[in-house]
Amino acid sequence: MIHVVLGTKAQLIKMAPILVRLEQRGIPHRFIHTGQHQATMDAMLAEFGLRPPDVVLHTGRDVVSLPQMAWWTAKILARCVGARRRVFGEDASGIVLVHGDTFSTLLGALMGRVAGLVVGHVESGLRSFDLFHPFPEELTRLATFRLSQVLYCPGPGPAANVAKLGREVVDTGTNTMADTLALALAAERRTDHVPRGRFGIASLHRYENVFQRARFERMVGWLEEIAAECPLLFVLHPPTARQLDRFGLRERLERNPAISLFPRQTYFDFVTLLERAAFIVTDGGSIQEESSYLGLPCLLLRKTSEREEGLGGNVVLSGYDDETIRRFAREPEIWRRPRALPEQHPSDLILENALCHAR
Repeated sequence: MIHVVLGTKAQLIKMAPILVRLEQRGIPHRFIHTGQHQATMDAMLAEFGLRPPDVVLHTGRDVVSLPQMAWWTAKILARCVGARRRVFGEDASGIVLVHGDTFSTLLGALMGRVAGLVVGHVESGLRSFDLFHPFPEELTRLATFRLSQVLYCPGPGPAANVAKLGREVVDTGTNTMADTLALALAAERRTDHVPRGRFGIASLHRYENVFQRARFERMVGWLEEIAAECPLLFVLHPPTARQLDRFGLRERLERNPAISLFPRQTYFDFVTLLERAAFIVTDGGSIQEESSYLGLPCLLLRKTSEREEGLGGNVVLSGYDDETIRRFAREPEIWRRPRALPEQHPSDLILENALCHAR
């Protein structure tokens, strides 16, 4: 049996191609949702044509704060120990696939080990080599590497990062995001939410960026400077929206006619915005990958990046440097590159290997 454990929007996006292939091929599998994120998950499942989860471990509000996550993790692990078959089914064997670097990743890996199953980590081997950038994702990755028996790495660089751990390492060539983006680009999508005229997109959510007042205020100042050159759609993740309110920054942005605050989008709707945008300003690794495949100019508001996609091409790593940010704002088009989706299909490689461990 193949068990897929995920809990966030980003994880669903990147694991969707694997779930789609499992359903298309009629392969027995179990879809377990940790409940870390609830908002927009049902709409996104519908977009990809996926069935609802077989098990939902938490219902209620999204789990976003560290105290919430500690209680939520303990509660779910206790449930897994006491009711293993209710979580993993009557045939509680095979492989548990977890993804990425979230608390749901770590929780899924712990659940799999407690249940005595093989754990496979998708998007493994990524390292920034800085424990605080991004935080706490770098720590989560290090723990998940060691809990997993199979590491599915999106390229030779990540594979080399975990080569000495004594695990089974599978180089999938690129990230499953390439398969996800291909699904979205081939789908029929609405366009009524796309603004007229030239616009850029902003998307920020990293803990180190939005949970520190001084850093977040600096981020807002940069967005204002960028918007003076080109109107911005600021797509708000729920934690980002809460921090804007907490620090009294929402009204400041709302008074700026060049900045429009947008709710978080479903995946297909967001891809449509990306296709039509002049550029994107983000701190998200997944968006870095998407923009690299689309050739979209991307300003990465981070100190470091654990991902290689687009760096030296369409992706500009800011390093929080004022002049780098202003230079991008003045002429983002010089970083545009041709669209180039990888020829590899990492989801197929992951699935074929997982089937070997599922028997």
